[in-house]
Amino acid sequence: MKNVLALAIAAMFGISCTSTQFQQVLQEAGNPAGGPTLTNADVIAGLKEALTKGAEHSVDIASVTDGFWKSDRLRIPFPPDAVKVKNTLTDLGMGTQVEKFELTMNRAAENAAKEAVPVFVNAIKGMTVADGFAILKGGDHAATDFLKEKTTAELTAKFRPIVEKATQQVALTSYWTPLSNAYNTATLLTGGQAVNPDLDAYVTQKAIDGLFVLVADEEQQIRKDPLARTTDLLKRVFGAQ
Repeated sequence: MKNVLALAIAAMFGISCTSTQFQQVLQEAGNPAGGPTLTNADVIAGLKEALTKGAEHSVDIASVTDGFWKSDRLRIPFPPDAVKVKNTLTDLGMGTQVEKFELTMNRAAENAAKEAVPVFVNAIKGMTVADGFAILKGGDHAATDFLKEKTTAELTAKFRPIVEKATQQVALTSYWTPLSNAYNTATLLTGGQAVNPDLDAYVTQKAIDGLFVLVADEEQQIRKDPLARTTDLLKRVFGAQ
């Protein structure tokens, strides 16, 4: 094996490789220019750098105006399990309010996404060598799953106040809780499906879900083309020639 790129790709596609074997290949690959041999620490540092850049790029996409609102994949709709509530509001002459609220939900998600970078960076900085090799040798979404596990609670805590502030500015919010509660009471009597009266929790979760859609995209790009966002370190780790 002539370079570390082949090693990384082998690991990413699940080819069994122990930490010792990684080190042996790294020693064989070395540095053609006569520089120091790559170590496990170099590989993990390269992975951290790649994931950090991917996370930052995801936030850049999500946090701009219309990042959610005009994205078919990220746009947050009126809660799909509450279509009857939406129809009731529309019948009451609040169609404009419904549309304004949908826009507000997405603006809240875009604003909340701006808070995600330090959360992601802290999680990545805390990655151990064992975490790094588990990601390299894991499935297609191993890095995304790692970040979800490490950051969801903190993202929720940071996102929710921003969402609450945004939704409180829309009159529809004051109608939502009594309407949804009344709807749920009637639904329980008829055996139907209840809706979640907590709109802020819904928007917060959808904002986090959308952000991780982008993180997963970035992970796939890293696995497909490790040289996509090359720096000196990534060049050494993923593409030593």
